Amino acid sequence: MLASTARLTRDLDLAEECTQDAYTQALVRWPRDGVPRRPGAWLTTVAANRARDAIRREAALRRRLPLLVADESEPDDTSRPPFDDDRLRLVFTCCHPALSADAQVALTLRLVCGLSTAEVARAFLVQDATMAARITRAKKKIAAARIPYRVPSRAQLPERLGPVLDVVYLVFTTGHAAPSGDALVRGDLVDRALYLGRFLYRLLPDERGVAGLLALMLLVDARRKTRVGADGTLALLADQDRSRWDRAEIEEGVALLTRSLGRSQPERYAVEAAVAAVHAEAPRWADTDWDEVVRLYDVLLRLRPSPVVALNRAAAIGLRDGPQAGLDAVEALRDEPVLATYPYLSAARADFLRHLDRPAEARAAYEEALALTGNDVERAFLVGRLDQLR
Repeated sequence: MLASTARLTRDLDLAEECTQDAYTQALVRWPRDGVPRRPGAWLTTVAANRARDAIRREAALRRRLPLLVADESEPDDTSRPPFDDDRLRLVFTCCHPALSADAQVALTLRLVCGLSTAEVARAFLVQDATMAARITRAKKKIAAARIPYRVPSRAQLPERLGPVLDVVYLVFTTGHAAPSGDALVRGDLVDRALYLGRFLYRLLPDERGVAGLLALMLLVDARRKTRVGADGTLALLADQDRSRWDRAEIEEGVALLTRSLGRSQPERYAVEAAVAAVHAEAPRWADTDWDEVVRLYDVLLRLRPSPVVALNRAAAIGLRDGPQAGLDAVEALRDEPVLATYPYLSAARADFLRHLDRPAEARAAYEEALALTGNDVERAFLVGRLDQLR
């Protein structure tokens, strides 16, 4: 809706207002008149009509700085990629090189992918107010610099591909482990990310980063049905019924991973996919090759140093070398500012302390993780751990 309305208004703020007005009208009229046969088309039409009224009434196209301007001087030739999806078109447009990489990703997650400011802040491990200010600055930069809404040519795609892949990945991870709410997984976001990943792969089949990202998402999503038990409780990887994992997704992901790793230097998403493949191909939890997992995280830290990657490596060390080694590796990360509000650090630390039979310290760590967790399924799991320790 936003992409369609933006093409009409050529003003991102006005397009957002019209889109919100359409939802408001639906909330008023649908309970009274019934839900239309094609709700999406109804909403899009109402938003477009609202935009036309605003343009006529306020002459918005002359008075506002144009944000979304089609470049009619650019020839319509075979160099232009065959975009047929409005959302992906707008993703590439928001990922303009005039913006910083973080601003590109944050703005696209908020405006194109429908994540709340709080969800975007969680993805970047920053405070909500910090992310709100970052998004506002990015929008002002787009308006002031008169950045056009233009489908990039094939020659321009590589320079925008990195942030686009980051956007798709963050949409996936936000859906895979929802930061808040009563469901562990937001299937709408996961499915949207997979759709965009497949679309990108059809568009750019020779880009190893695209193949690696799609492989990673498929291999991780293959476990979706087993991550929550029939009673709604969280099931850790060690406790999941591997016979119910989606073998078709695993086979497709492994084939894409093999293709991606066969091309020169390894790429970040391909290495992450290789970690997921180790888990996917282990018949049982006890058969997991933790040596290989740690080695892959070592490679990933060289390619893309990150406190979150370091935490994942620390957890793998604990599973390979024992809880004391894992605790030592986690303790070394406690002063990382990025991880100050990251609940999985406290949860990992609590689990190692529990296995070391240090219940008082484990309880304190679980309580800290509980205070930082907004997802109801994860909170229930942590409460259960606390009850066991009591």
